[in-house]
Formats: sequence, C-alpha cells, structure tokens
Amino acid sequence: MSSPTDRTEKHDDHLAYAPKWARDPHHERTHENPNIAEGEFPQHNEQSVLKEGLISDQARAHRPLDPASLREARLAPRARRPLAEGDLPEDSERPPSRRPRSLDPEVLREPPPAPRALGRLAVLAGLAIAALIGAALALFITGKFPSEFNKVLGLSTDKSAVVSRFADDTFKTSEQLSWPAARPPSTDPRPIGEDSARLASVRGASEGVPSTRGVTDNEIRFGISAPFTGSAKELGNQMKLGVQTAFNLINDAGGIHGRQLKLVTADDGYEPTRTAETMQQLYEKEQVFGFIGNVGTPTAVVGLPYALERKMLFFGAFTGASLLRRDPPDRYVFNYRASYAEETDAVVRYLVKVRGLRPDQIAVFAQQDAYGDSGFAGVAKAMRALGGGDESAILRLNYKRNTVDVDDAVARLRAHKIPIKAIVMVPTYRAAAKFIEKTRDLYPTMIYTNVSFVGSTTLADELMLLGPRYANGVIVTQVVPAVDSYASTVLKYKTGLAKYFPGVPPDYVSLEGYVAGSVLLEGLKRVGPQLDTEKLVEALETVRDFDMGLGALISFGPTEHQGSHKVWGTQLNEYGRYQAIDLQ
Repeated sequence: MSSPTDRTEKHDDHLAYAPKWARDPHHERTHENPNIAEGEFPQHNEQSVLKEGLISDQARAHRPLDPASLREARLAPRARRPLAEGDLPEDSERPPSRRPRSLDPEVLREPPPAPRALGRLAVLAGLAIAALIGAALALFITGKFPSEFNKVLGLSTDKSAVVSRFADDTFKTSEQLSWPAARPPSTDPRPIGEDSARLASVRGASEGVPSTRGVTDNEIRFGISAPFTGSAKELGNQMKLGVQTAFNLINDAGGIHGRQLKLVTADDGYEPTRTAETMQQLYEKEQVFGFIGNVGTPTAVVGLPYALERKMLFFGAFTGASLLRRDPPDRYVFNYRASYAEETDAVVRYLVKVRGLRPDQIAVFAQQDAYGDSGFAGVAKAMRALGGGDESAILRLNYKRNTVDVDDAVARLRAHKIPIKAIVMVPTYRAAAKFIEKTRDLYPTMIYTNVSFVGSTTLADELMLLGPRYANGVIVTQVVPAVDSYASTVLKYKTGLAKYFPGVPPDYVSLEGYVAGSVLLEGLKRVGPQLDTEKLVEALETVRDFDMGLGALISFGPTEHQGSHKVWGTQLNEYGRYQAIDLQ
C-alpha cells in the first residue's frame, strides 16, 4: 500500500485543474501528514469525511462500499471551476480568499461536522418538498387535486357550493359543526342552478335535513291551477293578478328572508279532467313548494287530494266549498275567505229578515256540480234555522258547468206553482247574466243574489251590455271590502295593481287574490330562513287577530284553518257600480 504522498503523485492528472499555488511541489501541503501510518486516514481530513459519509450512505442503501466511489468523492469538490492563473498575484504566498472551499487548508484541517449534517438534512427536506410539489402538479394535471385536497380536510366533493351561514343568527362553534363524509363527485349533467339538491346550502345547520321542494337560496315557487281559457277564464286571470301583485310588492322590498316569490301558472280550463294534469305538471315539472289561489270547487275535488297525498300546502283557493273546510281541518289546507255556506246563509237571512220574504219564496239557481252543491247546502242550512223546512222543499234550478244553457232552469221556474220572489244564484258570470236576461221580463220584481265566485266586475260588465235594467238591483255577496273603499289594504292593492299591471281596473277577485297572497306572506315571514311545509303550517297556526286593514281580523289555529268569516253585501245600480248594503 502506498503512502498518501504516493497516492497524490499518482493522481497528479486532476491537479491540472487546481490553482498554481496548489500545483507548486515546493508549497507546504498542510493537509498531508507524513507521520500517519500507511493505510490510515487523518481523523478530520477531507478524504476521511467523504469516506465516512459514503460508507454511511451505502450502508443505508444495503450495498457494498465501492472504492471507485471514494475516488469520485475525492474528485467531486474539485469539479468546481478553479480560478485562472491570471487571477492570482505572482508574488502571493497565500491563496486568495475566493479559492475553492474543498482546497482551503482551514476546511481540510477542521471541517465542522454539524453544518455537513444540517446540509444533508436540508437536501433530504428539499427532495421531500420537491416530491410533494411534483405530486400536487400531477394531481392538478389530472384534475384530481380538489377532490384529494377535500379528502384531506374531510370535506365533501359535492358540486353544491358550501355557503357559510348562521341559522337564525346563532353562532355555531366548531364543536357544533359536523362535516359530511367525502362523497364521489356527482355525475348529474344539469347545471347546479337547476339542481333541486342545492337547497341544503347550510351544511352545519341543516345536515341530514332533506332538500325542500320549490325552495332555493334565492326563490320560493308556488303554483296556481286555474282557468286561463274557456268560459271562466276571467276568474283565473283575476286571481293570478291579485296574487302576483302581492308577490311583486314583497319582492321589490327584498323578498322573504332574501328569497323572491315566484308564481307558476297552469291552465285547467275549469275542467276537473284537466286538473289532474295541471297539478302533476306543477308538482313534477315545475317543482313548486305549494299551491295558492286554485280556482273552483269541481277542480278542487281533484286537486285537493293530490296535494294532501304529497303533504303540500293548499292555500287560499278561490272557492268556499265545504270540502276544504273539514272539522277538524286538513293540516295542509288553509282558506282566507268565508265559505259559500256562510255567504248564502247571510243572504237568505237578509232576504227573510230585511226584505220580508218567506223561505218558500226563495229558489236556488246553481251549477250542477260540487260548486252548486256547496251553495245549495248553505241555503238549506239557513232555511232550517229560519223554520223553512227541509231542503226537499227548496226549488233548485240547475245548469251544466262551462255552458250558458239555462233554458231548462227557466222552464222549471215558470212551471213552479208557488210564486218565487228571490233567487239565490251559485253560477259563473256568463251563466248568471244569461239567466237574468231570460227571466227579467218574466219577473220584473225578482231579486237576484250571487255568491262572490260569480266574478263581480265581469258580471257587471255582462249585464251592462244587456242594458241598465238588467244590472240594477242585482246583489253580490263579497268576502273582501268594496274595491272603491279607502280601507288600508284596498289602497295598497290598488297602488300595486296600477304599478305592475297598468290599465287593469280593480276587481273583487283580484283583490281576494291579493289578500290571500298577503296572508300567506305573513306566515312565510314567521317561519324564518329555514323553510319547509311543516314549519310553515306551524307558523300559520300562530297567526292570531292579524289586522291588515280589511275591517276584519285574520286568525288561524290548529283547529281553525279559515282566516276570515266576514261577508260583505254589495248591490249594482243602474250604472253598473256596486254599492255597499247592510246584510243584517
């Protein structure tokens, strides 16, 4: 084995790259020690340090020490670019301060171990960071980074945006919040804005609560099934106008807890056979939250069971039929208006007590369906209370729905032996006008009364086309105040109607729609931001003595789902204008 000096001489080829002072054979090589035995290494020289590091590294790698590695390790520090000879002063006896660190005698003499250990740790840390960055870049390229990142945090990968909210202004602590488990991304092709599942936007407060149909962060959808074509189309159009006016006013004021109210319509033509389709359309296609302002009794016979089976709200229908007023009430059915029985009872008592007629002098002209049956039942009840006998003694004159064929009714009236002096009418406006037209000349002093469903404004228009004598004296019972009154609610209704539907005159039906819509909005306000049908039912049942400027207070309760029992009396004059009359 050769000495260190011999090994150096044998590898003079690599000294060609060293500075001049290092190549000088007469220069003192402080890193060599002649007293070291052959085959030994100084404790702190460069070679020993490099060898120990390589031995340690190779031991960890489970491979034998390669002598060639030692040689490469000795040469590695010298691979740096040496200074050119011209950079050194000719008479310099000491190397310049910029000489390579590997050739610095001070470094070779006392290389501190701590910096080298820290350096190796820094290298390992750098490699780890580089690996993490590389993995992140790979995930970004493949599009998997968001889902993997959410898994690390325990978040869901649902498309729905997680909106930070506080239910009922209650601050939730971290212990109260429960994050859902990670789920695979949804493959639903529909945009998020059309997804009904986006309703549960408050993860912490509503986790586990199913999404509410027809309710989003920005909207609440209600449906109305009504006639917008056919013989009763004016009733459907007016009811829609009234409800829409109430909705528009609240929407312009910011909505209900930040949500806008939307009314979706479906035309059933006042035919029960079509109502099944319109209800299904509103429920399945339009995804409405509930129903408001449905028009008609025969259509309610079909529509009401459909809503109840699905536990959907059936609010403010334009009908006074008894099937919507059960005892105890159906949980999801709420009525604003008085019933047909209450209207006809009020007018029969008026005819007997105020106009002085006997019960047997009063007949009923009614539509031959559930609507006519409800009105006739009210008359029969009032007759019994007044001692007029049972309902078999009451003359009932029928006509078929969606027609103006009243000839059979007129023939039966003329054939009746006991003179009839008043007729309580339960029709729609066209059939009513046709019956009055055909009987006015036969019975000039006949008193005609109609329930509110007839459509007061349209009836007046129809009669005035016939002539003033056909309109003069006709009575219509109402479930809202007179449209020409200065009641607070009536003034608000007129202002809204003129704003959103300019040129459309005020009407009793649209006023009822406005009142029904306004009462519903009061219930929605009481629910709070977390809306569902059960909470709305409970909120409506807390409405007690609600004064909205009608002249009658609105009240609901667990055993009372009809808000008002008030009946107003109006009578047409020869100019086709309604005047208020006292029914008591």
